[in-house]
Amino acid sequence: MSDVKTWIQETVTQNPVVLFMKGTAQFPQCGFSGRAIQLLKSSGVDNLVTINVLDDAEVRQGIKDYSNWPTVPQLYIKGEFVGGTDIMNEMFESGELQTLLKA
Repeated sequence: MSDVKTWIQETVTQNPVVLFMKGTAQFPQCGFSGRAIQLLKSSGVDNLVTINVLDDAEVRQGIKDYSNWPTVPQLYIKGEFVGGTDIMNEMFESGELQTLLKA
Protein backbone atom coordinates (compact mmCIF):
# COMPACT_ATOMS: atom_id res chain seq x y z
CA MET A 1 0.00 0.00 0.00
CA SER A 2 2.94 2.36 0.50
CA ASP A 3 3.59 2.30 -3.26
CA VAL A 4 0.03 3.50 -3.83
CA LYS A 5 0.42 6.24 -1.22
CA THR A 6 3.66 7.39 -2.89
CA TRP A 7 1.98 7.37 -6.30
CA ILE A 8 -0.98 9.38 -4.96
CA GLN A 9 1.37 11.89 -3.30
CA GLU A 10 3.31 12.35 -6.56
CA THR A 11 0.12 12.65 -8.61
CA VAL A 12 -1.48 15.35 -6.44
CA THR A 13 1.72 17.38 -6.05
CA GLN A 14 2.89 17.22 -9.69
CA ASN A 15 -0.45 18.26 -11.21
CA PRO A 16 -2.25 21.52 -10.39
CA VAL A 17 -5.78 20.04 -10.34
CA VAL A 18 -6.51 16.35 -9.70
CA LEU A 19 -9.90 14.71 -9.29
CA PHE A 20 -10.12 11.14 -8.04
CA MET A 21 -13.50 10.00 -9.33
CA LYS A 22 -15.63 7.08 -10.46
CA GLY A 23 -15.32 6.96 -14.23
CA THR A 24 -13.73 9.56 -16.47
CA ALA A 25 -14.42 13.20 -17.24
CA GLN A 26 -16.07 12.08 -20.50
CA PHE A 27 -18.04 9.24 -18.85
CA PRO A 28 -18.58 9.73 -15.11
CA GLN A 29 -19.82 6.55 -13.43
CA CYS A 30 -21.80 8.21 -10.62
CA GLY A 31 -23.81 11.37 -10.17
CA PHE A 32 -21.39 12.88 -7.66
CA SER A 33 -18.45 12.45 -10.04
CA GLY A 34 -20.51 13.91 -12.88
CA ARG A 35 -21.41 16.95 -10.77
CA ALA A 36 -17.76 17.43 -9.76
CA ILE A 37 -16.74 17.51 -13.42
CA GLN A 38 -19.53 20.02 -14.19
CA LEU A 39 -18.36 22.30 -11.39
CA LEU A 40 -14.75 22.18 -12.54
CA LYS A 41 -15.66 22.83 -16.19
CA SER A 42 -17.94 25.71 -15.15
CA SER A 43 -15.00 27.12 -13.19
CA GLY A 44 -12.86 27.18 -16.33
CA VAL A 45 -10.45 24.36 -15.47
CA ASP A 46 -8.49 23.24 -18.51
CA ASN A 47 -5.58 21.41 -16.89
CA LEU A 48 -7.59 18.78 -15.01
CA VAL A 49 -6.13 15.34 -14.32
CA THR A 50 -8.75 12.71 -13.49
CA ILE A 51 -8.07 9.33 -11.90
CA ASN A 52 -10.72 6.63 -12.31
CA VAL A 53 -10.73 4.77 -8.98
CA LEU A 54 -12.82 1.99 -10.52
CA ASP A 55 -9.76 0.91 -12.52
CA ASP A 56 -7.73 -0.04 -9.44
CA ALA A 57 -9.02 -1.26 -6.06
CA GLU A 58 -5.74 -0.27 -4.35
CA VAL A 59 -6.05 3.32 -5.58
CA ARG A 60 -9.74 3.36 -4.64
CA GLN A 61 -8.93 2.44 -1.04
CA GLY A 62 -5.59 4.27 -1.04
CA ILE A 63 -7.09 7.67 -1.79
CA LYS A 64 -9.55 7.27 1.10
CA ASP A 65 -6.69 6.41 3.44
CA TYR A 66 -4.47 9.19 2.05
CA SER A 67 -7.04 11.92 2.68
CA ASN A 68 -8.81 10.30 5.62
CA TRP A 69 -12.01 11.02 3.68
CA PRO A 70 -14.42 8.11 3.13
CA THR A 71 -15.92 8.97 -0.24
CA VAL A 72 -15.03 9.64 -3.87
CA PRO A 73 -14.82 12.00 -5.74
CA GLN A 74 -11.98 13.87 -4.09
CA LEU A 75 -10.52 17.11 -5.43
CA TYR A 76 -6.91 18.21 -4.94
CA ILE A 77 -5.67 21.65 -5.95
CA LYS A 78 -1.93 22.31 -5.84
CA GLY A 79 -1.38 19.24 -3.69
CA GLU A 80 -4.02 20.19 -1.10
CA PHE A 81 -7.15 18.15 -0.46
CA VAL A 82 -10.21 20.35 -1.06
CA GLY A 83 -13.08 17.91 -0.51
CA GLY A 84 -15.86 16.06 -2.25
CA THR A 85 -18.79 17.16 -4.37
CA ASP A 86 -20.80 18.78 -1.55
CA ILE A 87 -17.86 20.95 -0.50
CA MET A 88 -17.05 21.74 -4.14
CA ASN A 89 -20.67 22.78 -4.71
CA GLU A 90 -20.68 25.13 -1.70
CA MET A 91 -17.35 26.62 -2.77
CA PHE A 92 -18.60 27.07 -6.35
CA GLU A 93 -21.74 28.88 -5.22
CA SER A 94 -19.70 31.28 -3.06
CA GLY A 95 -17.08 31.83 -5.79
CA GLU A 96 -14.34 30.36 -3.60
CA LEU A 97 -13.70 27.40 -5.93
CA GLN A 98 -13.12 29.64 -8.93
CA THR A 99 -10.78 31.86 -6.90
CA LEU A 100 -8.80 28.88 -5.63
CA LEU A 101 -8.48 27.42 -9.13
CA LYS A 102 -7.20 30.71 -10.57
CA ALA A 103 -4.68 31.38 -7.78
